Amino acid sequence: MAKFELKLPKMGESVAEATLTSWLKEVGDSIEADEPVLEIATDKVDSEVPSEVDGVLVEKLFNVDDIIQVGQTIAIIETEAEGTNTQSASEQEPPKVIIEEPKVAAAEVSKTVVAAQTATEVVVSSNGDRFYSPLVRNIAQKEGISQAELDVLPGSGKDGRVTKNDILGYIENRSSQPKPSIVEETQSNDLATPTQAPEVQKSQPVAMPSGEDEIIEMTRMGKLVAKHMVDSVQTSAHVQSFIEADVTKIWNWRKKVKDEFLKREGENLTFTPIFMEAVAKALRDYPMLNISVQGDKIIKKRNINLGMAAALADGNLIVPVIKNADQLNLIGMTKQVNDLANRARLGKLNPDDIQDGTYTVTNVGTFGSIMGTPIINQPQVGILALGAIRKVPAVIETAEGDFIGIRYKMFMSHSYDHRVVNGALGGQFVKAVKDYFEAWDINREI
Repeated sequence: MAKFELKLPKMGESVAEATLTSWLKEVGDSIEADEPVLEIATDKVDSEVPSEVDGVLVEKLFNVDDIIQVGQTIAIIETEAEGTNTQSASEQEPPKVIIEEPKVAAAEVSKTVVAAQTATEVVVSSNGDRFYSPLVRNIAQKEGISQAELDVLPGSGKDGRVTKNDILGYIENRSSQPKPSIVEETQSNDLATPTQAPEVQKSQPVAMPSGEDEIIEMTRMGKLVAKHMVDSVQTSAHVQSFIEADVTKIWNWRKKVKDEFLKREGENLTFTPIFMEAVAKALRDYPMLNISVQGDKIIKKRNINLGMAAALADGNLIVPVIKNADQLNLIGMTKQVNDLANRARLGKLNPDDIQDGTYTVTNVGTFGSIMGTPIINQPQVGILALGAIRKVPAVIETAEGDFIGIRYKMFMSHSYDHRVVNGALGGQFVKAVKDYFEAWDINREI
């Protein structure tokens, strides 16, 4: 008999951990290869973890709601093969190890902070109050973050745990701010903290429900979406440009070809793939909108991967990604849009479906809004909101003179990161999208 380690697989470049939401197998159950053993949830998508071998589940190393790092062993499966490829349970490192550290006096903390500013390597560890994952500890040691700094760093993980994103965000902010001042020695023997914390915790107004109010618990995804929205506003300098586009040609062309397209391709031709095609062309014209920011460096993306915000049944949003959107014709774009939208509604997206987006489009017109000010989907630098298409009276210019006519028009709202995208570039980009809309060929064949 042999024992096989079931590990948390890699789920995308930016996903480092997941929450165990439920076990699908119990200890003693037989498992077939590719059969799901447990369910996990990341900040992007829910998924199942299948077994790679046939065998029997003999040990679970994590409980429901535990945080698991990519590559960590989740469970032990006993197989009939000879040999072993795992350590016994007693030899494995527990998922969370709390190491008690003696508290030090304020004077010692002062020395620690000074050392962190001058030494090239520091040693940090978990203590009786806080647990730090090996990844967080390694980053802290590599970047010269002292134990004192780490102990006051606010954590966004479960029970206030410091995550990879927390420490990387602190490192990025620290590089552009003065170093923390040295803590002053006090007469108290309690552990002192630096006088300048890495992040100021502002007091929040407290809502006090009355006896007649209904209290609704936020869903797990709702909490994650709320955090991402706040993080994005705190990261990017949001600014907007607005423009109105005449989409009468697109409206009439789609009305003319949609029935034949459905009969031939078996797909509904909506406005979304038409708009996505134009946005992809504009990004090719203005590649400095297809970027992300890392510290004081700009990463110019080679591929144009368009995210499209899709509404879920519970009211939350998810952003599946159309990879290499500028390389798709309108038929291919339509099939991609419909497939991702359908699987998003059914909760059947894969982790790869929501990875590596470089720019996002959201259709606020679906809900009747004529315009909106969308929040940037980090780490991107721009997002385009498409408003409702409306029939409006408009001035039409012709060689014979101007006259009033009925046109189909739509507002577009472009939010962009003013740290790296100035008003000229932001305005030129959304103007390019408008021009592609209005130059639509009404005789185009598909």
